[in-house]
Amino acid sequence: MISVDTKAKEWLGNRDRPGRTWRPGKDPIRVDCHTFTTSDQPVAIPYGIYDIATNTGWVNVGTDHDTAEFAVESIRRWWQHWGQANHPDATRLLITADAGGSNDPRRWTWKKHLAAFALESGLEITVCHFPPGTSKWNKIEHRMFCHITANWRGRPLTSYQVVIETIAATTTRSGLTIGAALDTGSYCLGSTVTAAEFYALPITPNAFHGDWNYTVTPVPPRTPEAPTTIPRIDPALTTMLSDPALTGMPRSDFEHLVAASEPYWDALAEAAFQRRFHRPRSYLHPQTSSLDHYHRLLAALLRRRRAITSTFLAQLLGVGRTNLSNQFQDGHRLLDLHRVVVTPLPGSPARTLEQIRVRLSDEDHEADQL
Repeated sequence: MISVDTKAKEWLGNRDRPGRTWRPGKDPIRVDCHTFTTSDQPVAIPYGIYDIATNTGWVNVGTDHDTAEFAVESIRRWWQHWGQANHPDATRLLITADAGGSNDPRRWTWKKHLAAFALESGLEITVCHFPPGTSKWNKIEHRMFCHITANWRGRPLTSYQVVIETIAATTTRSGLTIGAALDTGSYCLGSTVTAAEFYALPITPNAFHGDWNYTVTPVPPRTPEAPTTIPRIDPALTTMLSDPALTGMPRSDFEHLVAASEPYWDALAEAAFQRRFHRPRSYLHPQTSSLDHYHRLLAALLRRRRAITSTFLAQLLGVGRTNLSNQFQDGHRLLDLHRVVVTPLPGSPARTLEQIRVRLSDEDHEADQL
């Protein structure tokens, strides 16, 4: 059983450090009075693993980014250096972690790399995440990290060697020993896992809060299912929904609006991906959305015109009600961006195809009279 977490990042350099330490008289440690952080400033990212049974710890000091791949690589290095030697007959591994950071249970990349480590080591890995707001209950916080912080108090961390030696020199009266190593690997940001790859992983959720408690079996992942193609919408239905009587603008004007706003839609979708909005994964990028740009903008225009109810419109387009509602937001932003004046139709929105046909026939009759 191990407890894992990432300690706070430490910028290297002759910087002042919190805390007090004994020094010879009139011989203080001189540090820079002003410290500025730049993009090329070296940083130490300590990821710790605490073995509860043996009262030993391992800290993998990264130099790149605190990603899910880096977190699993830290556990792998602990297993190769200390864990396998201390537990030669182990077949299962229990990991306790908080619910944020690189080992966030919502990160698909964390579970993907963890499944790869389970297959490599042959261990059945069970992970238990502490609920949000309770990360300080994790054993590593008050059995290892606090002693590391006390050991390097008031001491400038001028290099990676100082960081590693200071961590490795940390001991307690109860017999705590800590190993440390420098990890110069590159861990890129923005790596993603497709839904097909994720659902093929050998992960079994626990009956109690399966989102926080789950087991990874050391077997190869199942073959991902072929991605489902986006169902083609009936052209006759598209022609009916894009009728000027429903959209309030000629077809040529609407097609021009679609062509002019498509680059903006891609930018809005990419910004939503970077901000990691809590939206369905089918929305995160246009290439994986269930609707093309033409029908997304058409749906937003019909919603603002109050021509059709959202539930019935989702049924016609073959998407979920929640999926369509999430895409309305950026559609309305595009209409405002291009200053499209939309006048709501009188009466209640249509709920059936018959009501739509009646409204179109009434508009044609009025046009004939004029």
